[in-house]
Amino acid sequence: MAGITGTLWDGVALRRERAGADPDSPLRPVALPAAWDGGAAEALAALAPGSGPVLLPRLAEGWIRRVTARGRRLGLLDSPEEADAMAEALRALLLARRGAPGAEVWRDRREEPRFVLNLPAFLEPGGGFDARAYAEAAALGVRVLDILGHGRAPRLRLGFADLAGLLAAFRIPYGGAEAQAVAAAVAALTRGAAEAESGRLAARHGALHPVALIWPEPPAATAVPGLAAAARAALDEAAASPGLRHLGCVALAPADAVEALLGAETAGLAPASGPLRPARDENGRYALRPTRAALRAGPEAALLLAPPPPEARAAMEAAVLPFLDAAPPGPLAMPAAPQAPRRAPPRPVASAAARTWRVAIGGMRLALRATEDDRGGLREIAFSLPREGAASRALHEAVAQAVSLGLAHGVPLDAFVEAFAYAPGAGGMVEGDPGIRRATSVLDWAFRRLALDYLGRGDLPDPAEEETRAPAAAPQPPLLPLDLPAQPAPRRRPFRHAA
Repeated sequence: MAGITGTLWDGVALRRERAGADPDSPLRPVALPAAWDGGAAEALAALAPGSGPVLLPRLAEGWIRRVTARGRRLGLLDSPEEADAMAEALRALLLARRGAPGAEVWRDRREEPRFVLNLPAFLEPGGGFDARAYAEAAALGVRVLDILGHGRAPRLRLGFADLAGLLAAFRIPYGGAEAQAVAAAVAALTRGAAEAESGRLAARHGALHPVALIWPEPPAATAVPGLAAAARAALDEAAASPGLRHLGCVALAPADAVEALLGAETAGLAPASGPLRPARDENGRYALRPTRAALRAGPEAALLLAPPPPEARAAMEAAVLPFLDAAPPGPLAMPAAPQAPRRAPPRPVASAAARTWRVAIGGMRLALRATEDDRGGLREIAFSLPREGAASRALHEAVAQAVSLGLAHGVPLDAFVEAFAYAPGAGGMVEGDPGIRRATSVLDWAFRRLALDYLGRGDLPDPAEEETRAPAAAPQPPLLPLDLPAQPAPRRRPFRHAA
């Protein structure tokens, strides 16, 4: 293949399968490294425009060539050799599933670019974290984003994904003091490596901004060996720069198909969604399989990956915020918990707690009621659509009953979230929920709301406006002929007068 021969793509064994961007999309042929999973195939199908065959080397070389060619044209890469070295470094980073630019770069869209690093991909075989390779990857991401911004962008969007997967590998519960120290150190290492590279670019092309005079203090030690020392060294290197090319470099963002392509299971700081995930088996049927984080956590997976309380996510944000150049994107705002009703005489058995949300989606009014068990977990749900037709009400009642029955028999909520989030239907703007602005259907809004409240998931962004419009219904032929066939006129008997 032209442009690929003689590069790292040589010798990469590819497998071919048919995959769609989502369960409702038509399948298309994709080719990707043999060791990558089916989720990567679906992500690859989502990243490639059109509906034809997708070959990972060809698709990746498209944006790699755009980056290096623009760098040479702008004078940000001094020689063809430097451009070739950057291209080979980007191929290596992608093949190791360690990092890549966001979907907007793969699709060549005129949007603000981002670059994401997959934290668990930097785990070492012996159980450590390759902080040096991570710092080098962060520096590479800064160079790519600087080129994509034509060397003039004041702020870059370099981020990381799947902190929950990294914590699981070291058996660290999400949200505790140890987890907060690791998160802060990762953010400090990212910022230090990024700003150190911004300083090196300033030395080559001229400084545009001064170095920060006040530096946040990174953790002195973490449960991840060498991480705290690497973060301190990166910040010290950045502080020694004569100036910077950028006002800010580090910003977390909601996940897109690139995270799935890299194998990251959560976005940014988001906690794990549980130890199991729905996946297709050999016969094409859905079954619950352990997540990658669960496989790393081993026997402690159920405990380590249990949904944390909402305050755990807030504590993680507070720990990393001093090292970010923009506030993290999630979780979104949640409705206040309902107040317990005043009780009359005490009852022998306490009634189950419940929460109710009332919203309008595309002008359709509805209510969602969630009943909780004695530990605050979701037990059952119910819909109320007072102004809808009997068929629509019956359908949503059936879904609610099926979900409630599944919850009672141990099916995790995240399995239902994966099944119903972004489900098509009658969607539109959401009124009454400040955390979700658009939804593709009632089920989409309901299960993304439940994911926010009961799973702490902030990795389910609002769909695009065009995705909330119901597809136009195809005209249906009449079930019966509109014109009845001609019938012979009945024969009239002659009228006879009585004699």
